[in-house]
Amino acid sequence: MQRPEAWPRPHPGEGAAAAPAGGPAPSARAGEPAGLRLQEPSLYTIKAVFILDNDGHRLLAKYYDDTFPSMKEQMAFEKNVFNKTSRTDSEIAFLGGMTIVYKSSIDLFLYVVGSSYENELMLMSVLTCLFESLNHVLRKNVEKRWLLENMDGAFLVLDEIVDGGVILESDPQQVVQKVNFRADDSGLAEHSVAQVLQSAKEQIKWSLLK
Repeated sequence: MQRPEAWPRPHPGEGAAAAPAGGPAPSARAGEPAGLRLQEPSLYTIKAVFILDNDGHRLLAKYYDDTFPSMKEQMAFEKNVFNKTSRTDSEIAFLGGMTIVYKSSIDLFLYVVGSSYENELMLMSVLTCLFESLNHVLRKNVEKRWLLENMDGAFLVLDEIVDGGVILESDPQQVVQKVNFRADDSGLAEHSVAQVLQSAKEQIKWSLLK
């Protein structure tokens, strides 16, 4: 499994140096440049991942911190991002103190959001992994119709790549293998339940015939 390099630090809101909710951030140490604390590398690199259609409507979204705590704030943010990126050829945008990498495919726009100081290449590796994994799961049809028909698989793909804002995997082959394994397990479980129910029905039927 390939993982982008990152240095761990406590999740925002954890640790002795964390500021109280709604309170001021801890001041820098004597002689320490202002803003240095905010630039410490973190495992919690991903703020959000979402997919919009070519009208800017949400199809899939996951937010991993409380930057946008309400649905209304999330939708407003997505609209702003779409308006800024839907008519450009760039792959990177900066909005509201965040770095956003994105990719379009037919009638879809895929976005990965990180803090302004996050490594753009790391964010791009997540975006590339997401697209390539979906490309396999959707059988090279990364478009709205096929995404809507395979939404469960799309969420499985995303969950294998990012968990709680932490990048778990950036190799699409590994992601696809894990998704297939989970799907097989689910299918086996459903099959086993069906077998149990059928066996119970047969037992009841024979008991009534006796």
